[in-house]
Amino acid sequence: MPDDAASPAREVFLSESAARRIRELRAAEGNDALMLRLAVSGGGCSGFSYNFSLDAARKDDDRAFDRHGVTLLVDETSLDLLAGSTIDYVEEMIGSAFAVKNPNAASTCGCGSSFSV
Repeated sequence: MPDDAASPAREVFLSESAARRIRELRAAEGNDALMLRLAVSGGGCSGFSYNFSLDAARKDDDRAFDRHGVTLLVDETSLDLLAGSTIDYVEEMIGSAFAVKNPNAASTCGCGSSFSV
């Protein structure tokens, strides 16, 4: 299965701010092999929820998106709901977090961690 050979509609993008934060997390963990994994699961107040984690291993059904010197992993099932999305890292007075700008979401919850299609 090719890495990034799919059409742009089947890609997920990563902002420079998100990439910078991933590099910081890798440095804090002392592991340059860590990649950001984004998955979608059922649940949350809007139907689906975003799940972020750091992972050093790629799974067979993962698509890897290399952006700004880091790698974002998304499994094929989640990619159907995330295609065309941009992952950003936002820092606000109330806190900092990864945020998903998902063009497939019909609605999102107030906290931005869940969505519906």
